[in-house]
Amino acid sequence: MAVKGEKKKKTVKTIKIDVDKCNGCRACEMICSAFHAAPKYSSNNPARSRIRVIREPLRDVYVPVYAGEYTQAECAGRDKYTIDGKEYDECAFCRASCPSRDEFKEPDSGLPIKCDMCEGEEEPLCVKWCLVDALSYEAREEEVEETVEQEVLETGLESLANKYGMQKIMDTVARMSQKD
Repeated sequence: MAVKGEKKKKTVKTIKIDVDKCNGCRACEMICSAFHAAPKYSSNNPARSRIRVIREPLRDVYVPVYAGEYTQAECAGRDKYTIDGKEYDECAFCRASCPSRDEFKEPDSGLPIKCDMCEGEEEPLCVKWCLVDALSYEAREEEVEETVEQEVLETGLESLANKYGMQKIMDTVARMSQKD
């Protein structure tokens, strides 16, 4: 059931990535994991980062990828990409957290994580701390008709509860909502 809304202005936030500038320093991973630690900046664990850098140092290939939406099922895409003579699976560049891989999952609970653009900050910290300007922040206004897909939301929550258990979800939400 979709509940139709009115047309509203929505700010669409994105991080633009220039792979030619990335040098693989992983400062973006470090600041992201520190920002999302509980309490903030109390630890550094790149597994908690909402951005990761695909690294092939011997070939000088570094590709930052930030976390997107959770997907309940593995995708059908199995394309291959060739960068500087090295072949990569499509999954390497995918932003989704999915059942077939461990990227973009909370290390303690296994729950999916998504980039929140460092909510509450002027710009995402990965962009701010990128010393070579490989990451840039873009916010633009779009007019959209808002709808709430109640069934989809309920199905997604039910799916997470079935897979991880309600207690694990509640523990993770409690940990995330702790005050600094």
